[in-house]
Amino acid sequence: MRLWHEQLLAKLPRQQLLGQHRECCALRGNGWGKNHRTVNYVFNYSPYKLYQYHMKVIEEMKRRGYKNDSLWEGPFYRGKACPPFKSEQLIKKSSTDENPIYPEHNQEYLQECIQNLAEKGISL
Repeated sequence: MRLWHEQLLAKLPRQQLLGQHRECCALRGNGWGKNHRTVNYVFNYSPYKLYQYHMKVIEEMKRRGYKNDSLWEGPFYRGKACPPFKSEQLIKKSSTDENPIYPEHNQEYLQECIQNLAEKGISL
């Protein structure tokens, strides 16, 4: 599981973009707080940051003509099997104007993501 660097979202092939949507859904749902070494950093922040990132994924999906369940566009939604986030969970240490959303998505991480895609035979 990986959250691709934000700058790559518009360049991701269909399979990786749709996979990113599924991973965001999983993390927002029952996966919230579950240990996974490549995405543990998201749990250091408000779930609202994951929502913001997920909205970038959804915006790119829409730009390409893909459809998604509009329920995911609500910041409190966590899927059918999870209770919604409470407002205090989303507000905690949340900033709406940080770019990138996650400070971990720096230039080094961008290069790591590009290399990871190259190893899968995907050149950008």
